[in-house]
Amino acid sequence: MFIDHVFIKVSGGDGGNGIVSFRREKYIALGGPDGGDGGNGGSVIFEVDEGLNTLLDFRYNKHYKAQKGANGSGANQVGKDGEDLIVRVPPGTIVKDRNTGELIGDLVEHKERLVVAKGGRGGRGNARFANPQRKAPRFSEAGEKGEIRELELELKLLADVGLVGFPNVGKSTLIASVSKARPKIANYPFTTLVPNLGVVKVGNYQSFVMADIPGLIEGASEGVGLGHNFLRHIERTRLIVHLVDASGIDQRDPVSDVQIIREELKKFNPELAEKPEILVATKIDLGCEENLARLQEAYGEVIPISSVTKSGLDELLNLIIQKLAEIPKEHLDVQRVKKFLYNQIQKLI
Repeated sequence: MFIDHVFIKVSGGDGGNGIVSFRREKYIALGGPDGGDGGNGGSVIFEVDEGLNTLLDFRYNKHYKAQKGANGSGANQVGKDGEDLIVRVPPGTIVKDRNTGELIGDLVEHKERLVVAKGGRGGRGNARFANPQRKAPRFSEAGEKGEIRELELELKLLADVGLVGFPNVGKSTLIASVSKARPKIANYPFTTLVPNLGVVKVGNYQSFVMADIPGLIEGASEGVGLGHNFLRHIERTRLIVHLVDASGIDQRDPVSDVQIIREELKKFNPELAEKPEILVATKIDLGCEENLARLQEAYGEVIPISSVTKSGLDELLNLIIQKLAEIPKEHLDVQRVKKFLYNQIQKLI
């Protein structure tokens, strides 16, 4: 099951208490205070695991609490520190404070760590308070409480290319044709209910990661349809491939469809409108010369393809490679992500 948005609670472990103790041994005079300090509480730490690609585990476990520190004891013995709780998260996880909306961290790299709830410091025993003026202190310090936070976790998939378009325009068919991804394909809208990822190989040495999100419709940015739930995954992509059905079999106007999808992306996040885009006319095997000409007149370069007959796919893939070479990779280790996703897909086939 694909889950990409959850709310959880995390609690650092409380620090152990320092204690009041005095050394009393036969034949030893002037024993004095020997109360030990409490141990520090463990922290809750998120660690990126490239073997994960969903937040599903957080749906069933809503509270993560690290171990408490042990209390101190006599003979100046310090209590044992509580163990840190390491919680694995998928790459692309964004961590926010649920109450303030503050961004706490954006976890991308494998093994990258983020402390989300610090453990409390252990309290001092009475031996720590002894001095020449106060030789027998009869008090100690309680351990500090661990940090407690309510978090919002949001997963944004890491991909080079994002496929967008109305439902049933051929996004799933395209990703199935050029990669080893096997999404559900059917002749009705909204067959894609969760994002699909595929590693596309071009030639012997080049490849990129493609993401197919559920189809968008007018009003998607405001919550209409399914695609709005997954638009966040397009935010991390470097290139948008915009598919439009040029066949006209659904009695839709492909020229206006392009503008509607562009407006929905812009409303969701204005930065999406600034991303490089390749406009692709699909289903050309069904005969669509008139619509293709109208698209080219309205928007300039349009790549006509048919995922069924494979017509135009090589031209499209080569153009994608060319465009990606011109776009900065920013802080993402795309090669590592490709390898991870490719390995995951291999396990599923």
